[in-house]
Amino acid sequence: MSKNRYAAIDVGTNTVLLLVAERRGGGLAPVLERAEITRLGRGVDRTGRLDPAAIQGTVDVVAAYAAEARGLGAEILACVATSAARDAANGADFFAAARERAGLSPEIISGDEEARLVYGSAFRDFGAGGPLAVLDVGGGSTEFIVGEGPAPRARTSLQVGAVRLTERHVTTDPIAAVEWARVRAAARDALAPLAGLAAGAGATLVGVAGTVTTLCAVAQALPAYDAEKVHGAVMARADVEALLARLAALPVAARAALPGMEPKRADVILAGGAIVAEAMALAGFDRLTVSDRGVRWGLLYDRLPPG
Repeated sequence: MSKNRYAAIDVGTNTVLLLVAERRGGGLAPVLERAEITRLGRGVDRTGRLDPAAIQGTVDVVAAYAAEARGLGAEILACVATSAARDAANGADFFAAARERAGLSPEIISGDEEARLVYGSAFRDFGAGGPLAVLDVGGGSTEFIVGEGPAPRARTSLQVGAVRLTERHVTTDPIAAVEWARVRAAARDALAPLAGLAAGAGATLVGVAGTVTTLCAVAQALPAYDAEKVHGAVMARADVEALLARLAALPVAARAALPGMEPKRADVILAGGAIVAEAMALAGFDRLTVSDRGVRWGLLYDRLPPG
């Protein structure tokens, strides 16, 4: 194992992410990043259980990631699971399969811990300019965190995410106007606590995770995902709303074919985008800075051994 290479795997409700990074000076430089949509949390909101096929597909990806990381000489510091594994009655089935196939013991992290790690990552990149607010839209939950320094001052984890909201409210394709209104209202209701979580005057809002980065990539019509063009980009709320109106008019297949769209995210991007737009409105932000980094980066910074 290289003493300077470390890996983190983040198993979310919708996506599994890998970061292999190398310590350089006081920071980390990415060696390899991967993202694969496995939708571990499909159906969990309705059944309370992880689907066996989703467990299998997710464990396949985790095992492949672990092999890649080890092949690059990285020590795997952490493999964590978030909303879907927290909520499912049979989460133990996923953990047992991951231990057997990948030689890893994933940890469940709470919504509060997820929020702390995401904030820590965002602060390193965007926290120099004053107060910071971080919006992390996942498949099963959404985190909102505020602070003025390297540690958050307040945070909340809400049980609304792109997959959960889609499964509850979307049955038409392209989405019917009445359903779209229902999605927006449900997002607004679930996010109501954000109105009372003040970020402070002049705060920067940072948006994290696949919904936000995908919206940004589609807005730029990127022919292939380019982290350098996404990380640090700024989106106005008016532009987010205009993009959502465009996406809502299209069937899923047409959305999937758009430049910048991850095809497997096309069916849940509207619900995820509704969460972004409603969160910006409730928290009082007209602009959002996009972060291509999240839990996996926060994990490595948090757990990196001294040296």
